[in-house]
Amino acid sequence: MATQVFKIADSFKKDAKYSFCPGCDHGVAIRLIAEVLDELNLKEKTILAASIGCSVTLYDFLDVDSIESPHGRAMAEATGVKRARPDKFVFTYQGDGDFASIGLAESLHAALRGENISAICINNTTYGMTGGQLGPTTLLGQVTTTSPTGRNVEYYGYPIKIAEHVALCDGTAFSARVSLDTVANIRKAKQAIKKAFEVQLKGLGFGFVEILSTCPTNWKMNPKQAHDRVKNEMMPIFKPGIYKDVTTQVQE
Repeated sequence: MATQVFKIADSFKKDAKYSFCPGCDHGVAIRLIAEVLDELNLKEKTILAASIGCSVTLYDFLDVDSIESPHGRAMAEATGVKRARPDKFVFTYQGDGDFASIGLAESLHAALRGENISAICINNTTYGMTGGQLGPTTLLGQVTTTSPTGRNVEYYGYPIKIAEHVALCDGTAFSARVSLDTVANIRKAKQAIKKAFEVQLKGLGFGFVEILSTCPTNWKMNPKQAHDRVKNEMMPIFKPGIYKDVTTQVQE
Protein backbone atom coordinates (compact mmCIF):
# COMPACT_ATOMS: atom_id res chain seq x y z
CA MET A 1 0.00 0.00 0.00
CA ALA A 2 1.50 3.31 -1.11
CA THR A 3 2.34 5.86 1.53
CA GLN A 4 0.59 9.21 1.10
CA VAL A 5 2.97 12.16 1.15
CA PHE A 6 1.68 15.38 2.70
CA LYS A 7 2.55 18.07 0.16
CA ILE A 8 3.79 21.39 1.46
CA ALA A 9 2.52 24.34 -0.54
CA ASP A 10 5.24 25.88 -2.73
CA SER A 11 4.41 29.31 -1.33
CA PHE A 12 5.61 28.18 2.11
CA LYS A 13 9.17 28.87 3.17
CA LYS A 14 10.55 25.41 3.67
CA ASP A 15 12.74 26.39 6.65
CA ALA A 16 9.99 28.23 8.56
CA LYS A 17 9.84 27.50 12.28
CA TYR A 18 6.38 27.58 13.89
CA SER A 19 6.19 30.50 16.32
CA PHE A 20 2.53 30.61 17.35
CA CYS A 21 1.08 29.34 20.63
CA PRO A 22 -0.21 25.73 20.74
CA GLY A 23 -3.79 25.63 19.47
CA CYS A 24 -3.63 29.00 17.74
CA ASP A 25 -5.44 29.08 14.40
CA HIS A 26 -2.96 31.39 12.67
CA GLY A 27 -1.12 28.32 11.40
CA VAL A 28 -4.25 26.95 9.72
CA ALA A 29 -5.09 30.32 8.16
CA ILE A 30 -1.57 30.71 6.77
CA ARG A 31 -1.69 27.20 5.33
CA LEU A 32 -4.93 28.05 3.50
CA ILE A 33 -3.48 31.27 2.11
CA ALA A 34 -0.39 29.42 0.83
CA GLU A 35 -2.55 26.80 -0.86
CA VAL A 36 -4.71 29.44 -2.55
CA LEU A 37 -1.65 31.38 -3.75
CA ASP A 38 -0.37 28.18 -5.34
CA GLU A 39 -3.69 27.23 -6.90
CA LEU A 40 -4.02 30.69 -8.48
CA ASN A 41 -0.33 30.71 -9.50
CA LEU A 42 0.26 33.97 -7.63
CA LYS A 43 3.50 33.33 -5.74
CA GLU A 44 5.77 35.24 -8.13
CA LYS A 45 3.50 38.28 -8.47
CA THR A 46 2.35 38.71 -4.85
CA ILE A 47 3.21 41.53 -2.45
CA LEU A 48 2.07 41.07 1.14
CA ALA A 49 1.47 43.96 3.56
CA ALA A 50 1.72 42.44 7.03
CA SER A 51 0.49 44.27 10.12
CA ILE A 52 1.81 44.55 13.66
CA GLY A 53 0.61 41.87 16.09
CA CYS A 54 0.71 38.09 15.87
CA SER A 55 -0.07 38.50 12.17
CA VAL A 56 3.24 40.27 11.55
CA THR A 57 5.15 36.97 11.38
CA LEU A 58 3.30 35.91 8.21
CA TYR A 59 6.32 36.86 6.11
CA ASP A 60 8.35 34.33 8.10
CA PHE A 61 6.16 31.61 6.59
CA LEU A 62 5.26 32.76 3.08
CA ASP A 63 7.82 32.85 0.29
CA VAL A 64 6.49 36.06 -1.28
CA ASP A 65 7.62 39.68 -1.38
CA SER A 66 6.50 41.39 1.82
CA ILE A 67 6.40 44.74 3.53
CA GLU A 68 5.92 45.29 7.27
CA SER A 69 3.44 48.01 8.17
CA PRO A 70 3.16 50.21 11.26
CA HIS A 71 0.25 49.25 13.52
CA GLY A 72 -3.03 49.85 11.72
CA ARG A 73 -1.44 51.00 8.47
CA ALA A 74 -1.33 47.77 6.46
CA MET A 75 -4.27 48.86 4.33
CA ALA A 76 -2.70 52.24 3.61
CA GLU A 77 0.56 50.58 2.58
CA ALA A 78 -1.26 48.00 0.48
CA THR A 79 -3.14 50.81 -1.27
CA GLY A 80 0.11 52.57 -2.11
CA VAL A 81 1.74 49.37 -3.35
CA LYS A 82 -1.23 48.44 -5.55
CA ARG A 83 -1.49 51.91 -7.06
CA ALA A 84 2.24 51.97 -7.78
CA ARG A 85 2.24 48.38 -9.12
CA PRO A 86 -1.27 47.58 -10.37
CA ASP A 87 0.16 44.50 -12.11
CA LYS A 88 0.92 42.88 -8.74
CA PHE A 89 -1.39 40.85 -6.51
CA VAL A 90 -1.55 42.67 -3.16
CA PHE A 91 -3.08 41.46 0.07
CA THR A 92 -2.98 42.22 3.78
CA TYR A 93 -3.01 39.88 6.76
CA GLN A 94 -4.20 41.62 9.92
CA GLY A 95 -5.60 41.04 13.36
CA ASP A 96 -8.97 42.44 14.41
CA GLY A 97 -7.30 45.14 16.51
CA ASP A 98 -5.14 46.23 13.61
CA PHE A 99 -7.93 46.13 11.01
CA ALA A 100 -10.87 47.35 13.08
CA SER A 101 -9.42 49.54 15.82
CA ILE A 102 -6.28 51.58 15.13
CA GLY A 103 -6.64 50.85 11.40
CA LEU A 104 -10.41 51.18 11.07
CA ALA A 105 -10.28 54.39 9.03
CA GLU A 106 -7.73 52.96 6.61
CA SER A 107 -9.69 49.71 6.31
CA LEU A 108 -13.15 51.11 5.66
CA HIS A 109 -11.96 53.89 3.37
CA ALA A 110 -10.03 51.37 1.27
CA ALA A 111 -13.28 49.44 0.95
CA LEU A 112 -15.26 52.60 0.20
CA ARG A 113 -12.79 53.55 -2.52
CA GLY A 114 -13.01 50.05 -3.95
CA GLU A 115 -9.27 49.52 -3.80
CA ASN A 116 -8.47 46.44 -5.86
CA ILE A 117 -6.74 44.60 -3.02
CA SER A 118 -7.61 41.69 -0.71
CA ALA A 119 -7.62 41.62 3.08
CA ILE A 120 -7.60 38.75 5.57
CA CYS A 121 -8.55 39.65 9.16
CA ILE A 122 -8.06 37.26 12.09
CA ASN A 123 -10.73 37.82 14.77
CA ASN A 124 -9.79 36.29 18.13
CA THR A 125 -11.66 38.88 20.25
CA THR A 126 -8.50 40.13 21.96
CA TYR A 127 -5.10 41.73 21.46
CA GLY A 128 -3.10 38.52 21.35
CA MET A 129 0.53 39.61 21.08
CA THR A 130 0.44 42.36 23.70
CA GLY A 131 -1.14 40.43 26.55
CA GLY A 132 -4.85 39.89 25.99
CA GLN A 133 -6.35 43.35 26.29
CA LEU A 134 -9.90 44.25 25.28
CA GLY A 135 -10.18 44.76 21.55
CA PRO A 136 -12.82 45.98 19.11
CA THR A 137 -14.31 42.47 18.79
CA THR A 138 -14.21 41.47 22.48
CA LEU A 139 -17.55 39.89 23.36
CA LEU A 140 -19.95 41.28 25.93
CA GLY A 141 -19.06 39.82 29.31
CA GLN A 142 -15.61 38.68 28.16
CA VAL A 143 -12.88 39.13 30.75
CA THR A 144 -9.59 40.57 29.47
CA THR A 145 -6.60 42.20 31.11
CA THR A 146 -8.21 45.61 30.58
CA SER A 147 -11.81 44.51 31.30
CA PRO A 148 -11.29 42.41 34.46
CA THR A 149 -15.01 42.34 35.26
CA GLY A 150 -16.04 41.64 31.68
CA ARG A 151 -16.99 43.87 28.76
CA ASN A 152 -20.14 45.85 29.46
CA VAL A 153 -22.07 48.06 27.07
CA GLU A 154 -22.22 51.12 29.34
CA TYR A 155 -18.44 51.49 29.56
CA TYR A 156 -17.01 49.73 26.50
CA GLY A 157 -19.84 49.68 23.97
CA TYR A 158 -20.59 46.80 21.62
CA PRO A 159 -18.15 44.61 19.67
CA ILE A 160 -17.82 45.53 16.01
CA LYS A 161 -19.10 43.12 13.37
CA ILE A 162 -16.41 43.63 10.77
CA ALA A 163 -17.67 41.60 7.80
CA GLU A 164 -21.05 43.35 7.92
CA HIS A 165 -19.48 46.82 8.02
CA VAL A 166 -17.15 46.04 5.12
CA ALA A 167 -20.08 44.66 3.12
CA LEU A 168 -21.90 47.99 3.44
CA CYS A 169 -19.10 49.79 1.58
CA ASP A 170 -20.00 50.34 -2.07
CA GLY A 171 -16.47 49.52 -3.23
CA THR A 172 -16.51 46.07 -1.65
CA ALA A 173 -16.73 43.20 -4.13
CA PHE A 174 -16.65 40.37 -1.59
CA SER A 175 -17.04 40.18 2.18
CA ALA A 176 -17.32 36.99 4.21
CA ARG A 177 -16.86 35.61 7.71
CA VAL A 178 -15.56 32.10 8.24
CA SER A 179 -14.37 29.88 11.08
CA LEU A 180 -11.59 27.32 11.55
CA ASP A 181 -13.24 25.24 14.29
CA THR A 182 -14.01 22.17 12.16
CA VAL A 183 -12.69 20.51 9.01
CA ALA A 184 -15.87 21.45 7.14
CA ASN A 185 -15.51 25.09 8.16
CA ILE A 186 -11.83 25.09 7.23
CA ARG A 187 -12.84 24.04 3.71
CA LYS A 188 -15.37 26.89 3.57
CA ALA A 189 -12.69 29.29 4.79
CA LYS A 190 -10.41 28.30 1.93
CA GLN A 191 -13.21 28.87 -0.58
CA ALA A 192 -13.82 32.35 0.83
CA ILE A 193 -10.12 33.26 0.72
CA LYS A 194 -9.96 32.09 -2.88
CA LYS A 195 -12.99 34.21 -3.81
CA ALA A 196 -11.52 37.29 -2.09
CA PHE A 197 -8.36 36.79 -4.14
CA GLU A 198 -10.23 36.14 -7.38
CA VAL A 199 -12.25 39.37 -7.24
CA GLN A 200 -8.96 41.26 -7.15
CA LEU A 201 -7.65 39.33 -10.14
CA LYS A 202 -10.86 40.22 -12.00
CA GLY A 203 -10.51 43.90 -11.07
CA LEU A 204 -13.87 43.96 -9.27
CA GLY A 205 -12.81 45.83 -6.13
CA PHE A 206 -12.12 45.16 -2.48
CA GLY A 207 -12.09 41.55 -1.24
CA PHE A 208 -12.35 40.73 2.47
CA VAL A 209 -12.43 37.64 4.70
CA GLU A 210 -12.86 37.74 8.48
CA ILE A 211 -11.62 34.53 10.13
CA LEU A 212 -12.87 33.53 13.58
CA SER A 213 -9.83 32.20 15.40
CA THR A 214 -8.71 30.86 18.77
CA CYS A 215 -6.33 32.48 21.24
CA PRO A 216 -5.87 29.72 23.85
CA THR A 217 -3.08 31.48 25.75
CA ASN A 218 -4.93 34.72 26.44
CA TRP A 219 -8.26 32.93 26.85
CA LYS A 220 -6.54 30.61 29.36
CA MET A 221 -7.94 27.51 27.65
CA ASN A 222 -6.62 24.37 26.04
CA PRO A 223 -7.07 24.04 22.26
CA LYS A 224 -10.29 22.01 22.49
CA GLN A 225 -11.86 24.44 24.94
CA ALA A 226 -10.83 27.31 22.70
CA HIS A 227 -12.46 25.81 19.61
CA ASP A 228 -15.58 25.07 21.64
CA ARG A 229 -15.64 28.74 22.60
CA VAL A 230 -15.45 29.77 18.95
CA LYS A 231 -18.46 27.57 18.19
CA ASN A 232 -20.55 28.27 21.27
CA GLU A 233 -19.76 31.92 22.06
CA MET A 234 -18.29 33.62 19.00
CA MET A 235 -20.27 32.16 16.12
CA PRO A 236 -23.73 33.07 17.56
CA ILE A 237 -22.60 36.72 17.64
CA PHE A 238 -20.27 36.76 14.64
CA LYS A 239 -22.35 34.65 12.27
CA PRO A 240 -20.32 32.98 9.50
CA GLY A 241 -21.50 33.58 5.97
CA ILE A 242 -21.05 35.57 2.79
CA TYR A 243 -22.22 39.13 3.34
CA LYS A 244 -21.50 40.47 -0.13
CA ASP A 245 -20.48 38.90 -3.40
CA VAL A 246 -20.85 41.02 -6.52
CA THR A 247 -20.14 38.01 -8.74
CA THR A 248 -23.52 36.53 -7.81
CA GLN A 249 -25.53 39.69 -8.44
CA VAL A 250 -27.76 39.70 -11.52
CA GLN A 251 -26.63 42.28 -14.04
CA GLU A 252 -29.42 44.38 -15.52
